[in-house]
Amino acid sequence: MASTKDYLEFVLDKLSPLPGITYRPMMGEFIIYYKGKIVGGIYDDRFLVKPTKSALKLMPDAPRELPYEGAKEMLLVEDIDNGEFVCGLIKAMYEELPAKK
Repeated sequence: MASTKDYLEFVLDKLSPLPGITYRPMMGEFIIYYKGKIVGGIYDDRFLVKPTKSALKLMPDAPRELPYEGAKEMLLVEDIDNGEFVCGLIKAMYEELPAKK
């Protein structure tokens, strides 16, 4: 099942206070970038982020989910309605993410 453009717009709205948020469509889903680094994506209308130390600290009970079969587990952002939390999460993760190749 592909993600909807409506859900993408919803997530982008929550992330709008952060300059440098971009996305790229990929096979019916959307990869989310912050300042050029991949932070996660939207898969089947779920916002999943990479399980960095900061993300695990801020969401210790977050469900681990597969974005697609054969992929590495990611963390489900359940508190997506809380834009302040989501922006803080992305900012906290930034330094731990690998540099753009």
